[in-house]
Amino acid sequence: MFSMKRDMDTDMSSGPLLGKILLFALPIMAMNILQLMFNAADMIVVGRFSGKEALAAVGATASLVALIVNLFMGLSVGTSVIVAQDYGAERHADVNRSVHTSMAVSIITGFFVMILGLVFCKPMLTLMGTPDDIIELSIIYMRIFFLGIPGSMVYNFGAAILRAIGDSRRPMYYLVIAGIVNVIFNLFFVIVFNMGVAGVAWATVISQYLSALLIVVCLYRSHGAIRFIPKEMKIHKQKLIAIVRIGLPAGLQSLLFSISNVLVQSAINSFGSTLVAANSASGNVEGFVATSMNAYYNAAITFTGQSMGAKKYDRIDAIARICTVLIFATWIILGGATLLFGKPLLGMYTSDPKVIELGMLRLKIMMAANFACGTMNVFPGLTRAMGYSVLPMLCTLIGACLMRIVWLVTVFAWYPTIFILFLCYPVTWTLAGIGQVASFFYARHQIRKRDLLESQEAAGISA
Repeated sequence: MFSMKRDMDTDMSSGPLLGKILLFALPIMAMNILQLMFNAADMIVVGRFSGKEALAAVGATASLVALIVNLFMGLSVGTSVIVAQDYGAERHADVNRSVHTSMAVSIITGFFVMILGLVFCKPMLTLMGTPDDIIELSIIYMRIFFLGIPGSMVYNFGAAILRAIGDSRRPMYYLVIAGIVNVIFNLFFVIVFNMGVAGVAWATVISQYLSALLIVVCLYRSHGAIRFIPKEMKIHKQKLIAIVRIGLPAGLQSLLFSISNVLVQSAINSFGSTLVAANSASGNVEGFVATSMNAYYNAAITFTGQSMGAKKYDRIDAIARICTVLIFATWIILGGATLLFGKPLLGMYTSDPKVIELGMLRLKIMMAANFACGTMNVFPGLTRAMGYSVLPMLCTLIGACLMRIVWLVTVFAWYPTIFILFLCYPVTWTLAGIGQVASFFYARHQIRKRDLLESQEAAGISA
């Protein structure tokens, strides 16, 4: 009924790994960097043409947006794993059921998250202690931004389906188109109509629905198991359970991580809007390193998932080694470049010297230990693709979230300086990273043991 292999698909369960991982990861890296560049364009336009307060207002919403969105966006990780495993095992009908279930889930959760954001943005921003001079602007930005969340959900679930079969290029192309449109509308709304943060938010909403439209059309025009037919969209119970089993812990991990970041953002807010602006600009610059490493997370999930489906377990060790080397190389190259060009990069967002000075302080602290951040973020992909999704969540909960809270109420409370506040990031990255590596080895040991038992049972039956 279904044909599985297409020109843009990648056979990840056989052949040399390094080249295939790079060919798969580089388009995702480019896509992530482009997405960040478009986000940066939002902040640059609003910071340059609407002032420091507008820049701070947009930046102050980032952790809260992540808090509300990430739990449900994490379900797309379940889609990646389940589709990759079924694809690797050539279970054609299962892939098709996963596609239609995932698209239904994306629409339902998208509208649910939109309502959550619209209802809770004002009380949450107030609870976070958002400075008085920016809170109204932040509320305006968030209320408009959340209108585009359904489009964002559909795009992310659709992109997860394409990546699961080895196609990381088309999601990148669609994001480029949507991003260019975003930048054009940014300039039009902010400079021509002087709409400030509202203009940036509306530009983002338009681009989110455009990217969703492109990904849906792509899946509709696809052939074989991943073809999406709207009238056949329904939730298949078993596929939903499988997706939630993998995706919910991933979403909870992101949610818990976001809660700790909201608490850190609250501490940042206590220093005033200048530090909020510096933190926003610096975080955007740092994102180019983090989002590049995130491409290896997607590669780890998809390559390991297909290898699991094909029962080629020995390839998982090689995938882990290659991802580790790539994390280190990215840290050295991009981390070093970030420090070298930090001041001119921050100068693109604002001309305020105090904002640039504080932004550089954060950059130096973050880049010193970014390898630990990459390890913490990438290794969960390997573990989840092997079917162990709770372990990475617990590592993040204890090593990053809980310890970040402990840091705030102890070390930061004793020494309430900006340096000590930012230092909580590398400390907790390191702790969580160690836990994630240990979780990977535990999961790998369990897979080996299970494989040995299955082999012994098969030998006993044949005997």
